[in-house]
Amino acid sequence: MPKKPARPPEKPVAELTIDEATAEHGPLAAELAEHDRRYHQLDAPTISDAAYDALRRRFVAIEELYPDLKAPGGESDKVGAAPSEKFAKIRHRVPMLSLNNAFSDQDVEDFVKSVRRFLGLAAEAPLTFTAEPKIDGLSCSLRYERGELVAAATRGDGSVGEDVTVNVRTMARRAGGVPLKLKGDAPEVCEIRGEIYLGHADFAEVNARQRALGEREFANPRNAAAGSLRQLDPTITASRPLRFFAYSWGEMSALPADTQNGVVAAFGAWGLPTNPLSTRCASVAEMLAFYRRIEAERASLGYDIDGVVYKVDRLDLQQRLGFVSRAPRWATAHKFPAERAVTVLQDIEIQVGRTGALTPVAKLKPVTVGGVVVSNATLHNEDFIKGIGGDGQPIRDGIDLRIGDTVTVQRAGDVIPQVVNVILEKRPPDAAAYVFPTVCPACGNPALREPGEAVRRCTGEFACPNQVVEHLRHFVSRRAFDIEGLGEKQIEFFFNDPDLPVRAPADIFTLAKRDAANLKKLKDKEGFGETSVRNLFAAIEARRTIPLERFIFALGVRHVGETTATILARAYGSWKDFEAACLAIAGGDEAAREDMDSHDQIGETVVDAVAKYFGADHNRALVDALTKELTILDAEKPQTESPVAGKTVVFTGSLERMTRDEAKAMAERLGAKVSGSVSKKTDIVVAGPGAGSKLAKAAEFGVQVMDEDAWLTLVAGA
Repeated sequence: MPKKPARPPEKPVAELTIDEATAEHGPLAAELAEHDRRYHQLDAPTISDAAYDALRRRFVAIEELYPDLKAPGGESDKVGAAPSEKFAKIRHRVPMLSLNNAFSDQDVEDFVKSVRRFLGLAAEAPLTFTAEPKIDGLSCSLRYERGELVAAATRGDGSVGEDVTVNVRTMARRAGGVPLKLKGDAPEVCEIRGEIYLGHADFAEVNARQRALGEREFANPRNAAAGSLRQLDPTITASRPLRFFAYSWGEMSALPADTQNGVVAAFGAWGLPTNPLSTRCASVAEMLAFYRRIEAERASLGYDIDGVVYKVDRLDLQQRLGFVSRAPRWATAHKFPAERAVTVLQDIEIQVGRTGALTPVAKLKPVTVGGVVVSNATLHNEDFIKGIGGDGQPIRDGIDLRIGDTVTVQRAGDVIPQVVNVILEKRPPDAAAYVFPTVCPACGNPALREPGEAVRRCTGEFACPNQVVEHLRHFVSRRAFDIEGLGEKQIEFFFNDPDLPVRAPADIFTLAKRDAANLKKLKDKEGFGETSVRNLFAAIEARRTIPLERFIFALGVRHVGETTATILARAYGSWKDFEAACLAIAGGDEAAREDMDSHDQIGETVVDAVAKYFGADHNRALVDALTKELTILDAEKPQTESPVAGKTVVFTGSLERMTRDEAKAMAERLGAKVSGSVSKKTDIVVAGPGAGSKLAKAAEFGVQVMDEDAWLTLVAGA
């Protein structure tokens, strides 16, 4: 098999087909989770903040382009990583969520427009934001009761953090530290959130001590702060000059003000350190001016920052805006730009993915970009190499890419660096135009490019070893079966092993049957031992029972991402009913096809993909063999007790007491499914003035119709 790059390359998100997005989505989620674990739990990140931001930005962009890939509780809903096992746990009364990011002036303008649109505010209506430096430290929540510090916890996974109370108490006597008792008239319950950090001078002092003791130095102030706070011996924490900035809150028995700025000012009056650079901005121009000023002063602040945070100032507006996934709608982080670097394009390699897509990867002369040494870059597709963009127009002034070229690369926006330019005057005289392969490098079958597509695909399907291996990797991936100890390397090992071959998902469970022969065969192979084999078999056995939505996603049906799999699971309830529907659709049953198409967010593309998948003899045999090894759990029913839980709701016409986005967010928060069209599956149509064809459809299907006031009465108190 051809050598596999460190991770799959990407092309611009806007150019991704649903199949390409699905193939990329799972590995991106797994990589994000691992980086979160290293950053939040181990304090040992392996990529820069800019690289991580780019990774998450791409992941979110893919889910925004194809919302059916997003699963409730999936990676985009998660914050941080599971708390370390070294400490006791504290469950946050109010989740500690993260922030969405902005990377350009346009992103900031779009953020403000989205806030105005959600709230129904005209462009000229007053809207004030707070702006503050984004401290590069460790998030911490301090709980005070009757003014006394009673608990301190790290962010953890956003719901549960590490109990670092004893260590935080050691910061009390230091300037910029954490007070043990609040001053003044603080509320009875007061949960203050902020960032623990090390200043530049303090960081230099800590590393000087480490050198004197012959111990490992810290890579940067953030790692040093996190490592200092997470000491099992609090005397070590006490010896480190940690500081704190308060900027947010969790549970509060009463709020001292009705604005973000006012609450933070109260923190200062209670004796908590707050950032004096925080300010109010009444326009996008003022927000961007503050950003530029802070960026210019960055080197002289005395502590690390990686951007500016903007928050809607009025708390009542924050309440209305609410949250989406893992972040509030009312705030965003405007990150400082990533760096560019110049290097040499040494080679172009082709990777074959799960769907047969041939994707070119630039092999670069290693270069440092944004603090990370990189050697791979995305080249997206054959048109990109030729100097043609997704819209058919020239990019890089129409200059193609050739092996030996000196190129500019950047990390902004893509986790694998992107080639952004060619330095033509440095092109070697013998550099030839690159010829994109028309046969698959893995199996030799023709690689065809369908009309209207930018991607060339191998036609070998299950005759192509790369595609089979990628299907298996998808099957055991974190969002599918998530089998511990069976990662990419192990899948490739078993695929190629003559004694214990794994060529289809069912083979994994056959492998784990604990007969002495299988155990003996495997424990004697390089990289395995009896204990590791028993652990692997136990991990496989633990996945013989799996939720329906995970099973559907694991099958790898084209266009069926995590969110679509969850929708289908909830729609059909059981594997028996879902499989029957799929086989009926594959057999040309129009009623079954229409029924699946009627479900919210399920369209013809998904139905066609289901028909094609279950219409293939090979796939039906694969599924039959697999289901004999498993117990597939029925889909969970919505847990909320609201009167609209589990119902499908359509909003049409003008809403007068809230915006359409606000109404949709409310319905989803109460467990309802919001659809953009009326079908036989619709339960409620909320109709305002100007309702048209959807109202007629509701009458045709006998769907319950109510006005906005009736809807608000129905959900009142839920």
